[in-house]
Amino acid sequence: MRFISAKAKLKLISLVAVIGLLLLLILILLPSGPVNENKATWLWDASIIRSDTDQIIEFSGREGITTIFLQIQRGVDAEEYRSFVSAAHQQGISVHALDGQPEWAYEAGRSQGMELLNWLDEYNAASAPEEKFEGVQFDVEPYVLRRWDVEQQQVVEEWSANMEVWVAEANRQNLPISAAVPFWLDSTPGPGGSDSFSRWIIERTDAIAVMAYRDSGEQMYELSKEELEQADELGKLVWIGMELGDTDEGDHLTFFAKSEQEMEDEALHAASLGSEHASFAGLAVHHYEAWVHKRTAMADDENR
Repeated sequence: MRFISAKAKLKLISLVAVIGLLLLLILILLPSGPVNENKATWLWDASIIRSDTDQIIEFSGREGITTIFLQIQRGVDAEEYRSFVSAAHQQGISVHALDGQPEWAYEAGRSQGMELLNWLDEYNAASAPEEKFEGVQFDVEPYVLRRWDVEQQQVVEEWSANMEVWVAEANRQNLPISAAVPFWLDSTPGPGGSDSFSRWIIERTDAIAVMAYRDSGEQMYELSKEELEQADELGKLVWIGMELGDTDEGDHLTFFAKSEQEMEDEALHAASLGSEHASFAGLAVHHYEAWVHKRTAMADDENR
């Protein structure tokens, strides 16, 4: 009896092991959830919309760009913006007005942010539905200035006070508002010593674009993970930033010197990880002209 019981027990253990292995294989082979492959890009030189609208729209469609952050430049006429926004809208591409300077974080810079919003208010009021900007993004980076090093918390107080005013005005216009933020802002105290400044911004805006610039999809995700989790909780959106331009800050920050396949693989990996979050809006690629340059350089290399 003991021998039979031991033998039966061995069979049972083996059966459980086989079942466990089969379940593990099923989990591995089952398709994962859908990957959000939407992309946004920053277009800083708005003057090129005068001559390159067709190329920009065609490139955007090919690359999966669903949102363009287009800088507002006073040298570009409102009619030129209307023509471009309308062309993008026809292809299902959302265009958000973009602007910002480091000094806009200071109390004295509040009026400059309001000038942008006032211009948008007048522009949208005078535009047909398909010509309207569908949002606004502020890219304010005071940490590149010396004052950040000597009185960071005071700059945060002024910056946050400005943002309160800008957000209120954007809300009055029923205009979605986003902010471009560095990944390390989640370790910077918010105004009044509150929780992280990144969370403070997420709470007040509709979306953020995290400048998580690395040449690894996993690192890009990890640098954005805290913001994604906070946005999940708050019902907001997060773009994970991806750098393609040449930079003297280090090769590890950009895909500039990477092959096309490496860039594609890492972008997909970041998107796959980000897609585990309801807040993930897609990848935000910095920037349009660097992206075109990279595609062109890759094509030239293949043709040689």
